[in-house]
Amino acid sequence: MNLQNTKTLRKQVAPFEKTTTMKSIWQITNTIVPFITLWYLAYICLSVSYWLALVPIVLAAGFLVRVFIIFHDCTHHSFFKSRRVNRIVGTAMGVLTLFPFDQWGHEHSIHHATSGNLDKRGTGDIWTLTVDEYLAAPLRLRLTYRFYRNPLVMFGLGPIYVFLLKNRFNRKGARRKERLNTYLTNVLFVALMGILCWTVGWQSVILVQGSIFLLSGSLGIWLFYVQHTFEDSYFEENSEWEYVKAAVEGSSFYKLPKFIQFLTGNIGYHHVHHLSPRVPNYKLEEAHNNTTPLQSVPTITLATSLKSLRFRLWDEKTKNFVSFKDVKALAKKRVSVQIKPEL
Repeated sequence: MNLQNTKTLRKQVAPFEKTTTMKSIWQITNTIVPFITLWYLAYICLSVSYWLALVPIVLAAGFLVRVFIIFHDCTHHSFFKSRRVNRIVGTAMGVLTLFPFDQWGHEHSIHHATSGNLDKRGTGDIWTLTVDEYLAAPLRLRLTYRFYRNPLVMFGLGPIYVFLLKNRFNRKGARRKERLNTYLTNVLFVALMGILCWTVGWQSVILVQGSIFLLSGSLGIWLFYVQHTFEDSYFEENSEWEYVKAAVEGSSFYKLPKFIQFLTGNIGYHHVHHLSPRVPNYKLEEAHNNTTPLQSVPTITLATSLKSLRFRLWDEKTKNFVSFKDVKALAKKRVSVQIKPEL
């Protein structure tokens, strides 16, 4: 991407930042109604077989991801014109997805402001080490990093830790408004689960809601992971880091089948979202299609995205992700370069 494009991109995307209230209301309707319907259908199917219930459970998990996208847009104040309405709707969606509105909004805004910045990692992003950092790290840290980056841990234990544990507590230094919102989210979620347990039984709630939670959580973390972890992503030190480049070169265009694109609220157009978080999710595709420079950004598909599972470390010298296996060869090569044979 050349300099001229980076200067004009934001202006080209600006017309798509306007919220359409009726579209937002319709999206809430075509998300919440199917989710509740599928949840109830899964409960009914339990009387026959859990395996039969898995069909509506999987679909419900997809719609819960769509609920999260609405929550996500509300934290950016891009779903409704009114900040107050965004906050009310976002808090409600946060109860369903186990995310406190203010807490996550704070961390996510930092993610947008620092994505791809090697000097400002650590808040709202996936833990990423460079090759040099990994090679210089003590054994304990390297083992911890390997454990964290294991797919079974990241996509299996990850949702349990983040949603059930981390999100239940306030961050250090949180302001009163943020703390109260976290408490409110917790209380409302416990009340909702209590009502469901009293209505359909705690066993059914665990089987249905527990399964939906694990599936949607794993999918959500996968989406976040793959949209910033692809071979030739963008990472620079603070002195070289540029917001626009980080947005369009460090965030992928995840080209998904239409139904999956629907369930994931167009978040595959992640490059557009990072360029302008004020574009509501239902206008991301339109912004992409009508902004020529955005159509040449890194593109991944369901098939090619699986490659990202082997990407573990960022190599500052080659400007791409590498696997743990690649690090061994890189380490030997760099040692041989540093220790030159005598002439």
